[in-house]
Amino acid sequence: MKRYSIACAGISTQVTEWGNPNHPVIFCLHGLGGTSLSFIELADALKHDYRIVSIDAPGHGKTEPFPDERDYQFARFFDWLNQLFEQLHIEDFYFLSHSWGSFIALFYQKEQPERVRGSILIDGGYQSKRLRGTPLEEESAFYDTDFEESVATWEEFRDVAVYGPKMRRSPLLDLAGKDFVRMQDGRYYWHARAKTARAILTAMYQDEILDFLDDVPGDNLVLLRATLPVSEEPFRQQAIALWQEKTGGTVISAPSTSHIVHWDNPQFVLQVIQENWSISKSLHS
Repeated sequence: MKRYSIACAGISTQVTEWGNPNHPVIFCLHGLGGTSLSFIELADALKHDYRIVSIDAPGHGKTEPFPDERDYQFARFFDWLNQLFEQLHIEDFYFLSHSWGSFIALFYQKEQPERVRGSILIDGGYQSKRLRGTPLEEESAFYDTDFEESVATWEEFRDVAVYGPKMRRSPLLDLAGKDFVRMQDGRYYWHARAKTARAILTAMYQDEILDFLDDVPGDNLVLLRATLPVSEEPFRQQAIALWQEKTGGTVISAPSTSHIVHWDNPQFVLQVIQENWSISKSLHS
């Protein structure tokens, strides 16, 4: 694993890479509040067969936020990604994304499908804001509080912010968890700021997924969706039915997994990658 920063459109951007630079590329884009290490277990397993490129998205981890909040709008983010790909010498790639990152992935596939060899969306890209019906201000208020709270120790941060109750843990996930910390005045905060979350949510409400799903090609498009909590199933099933009707993509349910499917059951995610993409290796035990 190597980590470095490059300047992309004036933004200092943190990149994490695994594998051989001459191998096929998997580009990873995390969800709101994640970092490039959110995919650490999958990348560690796939590094012998792929070049895995994962970034801290603007406003996350060690990547600077966009100075103009409108740059989080999908079309502007698409343009920024193409500048990044040019600098990283990425021509075509497999797109592995989570949550908010999957909305960006779908927009990218709509605009430039010839560059995407395959796309796996990890529990993202189907949760229509219009269908959900929650006002933007209400959703933003959650992050206004959550991203600005702090705790006194790493252990408390790890147990409260990184891992949920009864969630599986591993040394690699511990390493990813340390990437989520922002230290300020001796306190442990979440690395992303509420201002970034609000800008991203504003873009998602503006660039409603249902308005462009019809234009996303469904070839080599897989949605790997969570099944927990069970209380979310009515919304999930309604949203997924619309997603499948519009894209024609494949939907796979990941048994007994929450929204962070790739942390709950990386073996299952890896199996989906193996079955849908050309080459990969078994996840290390």
